[in-house]
Amino acid sequence: MTEHIASPVSTTRPDLSSLEVGDVVGTREVLVDRARLVRYAGASGDFNPIHWNDTFAQSVDLPGVIAHGMFTMGAAVALVEDWAGDPGAVVDYQTRFTRPVPVPNPGEAVISVSGAIGAIDTEARTVRVDLTVTFEGAKVLMKAQAVVRL
Repeated sequence: MTEHIASPVSTTRPDLSSLEVGDVVGTREVLVDRARLVRYAGASGDFNPIHWNDTFAQSVDLPGVIAHGMFTMGAAVALVEDWAGDPGAVVDYQTRFTRPVPVPNPGEAVISVSGAIGAIDTEARTVRVDLTVTFEGAKVLMKAQAVVRL
């Protein structure tokens, strides 16, 4: 399975002086299947049955198994890390979870991620990247914003 379909990863750090508010930093699609959820559960220690058991998930009024919110959040910020050329350049990242990402069995969910420069602070040498994260056209993260020090 392909983890994501991405725009090319930057091999150099962005130049702060050449950036403008509204510049698109990239787009990607993150493909999520049940096997990826199991691997994420093992790595994170989050074995909540809503992430692997349809019967349980439906018993708590979910449409079925859903992706971990933290998985979705991490997959989204990876776009910014790649654009920045250094994961350590991301000095702040915040979001609000707004809706679950159901993951079919068999099959996969497709999470779409795009990022654009929302603000530039030349004195602090930082940019805020605003992320749009959707599943089937609906936002799954709101106010997803990463601050990058360049």
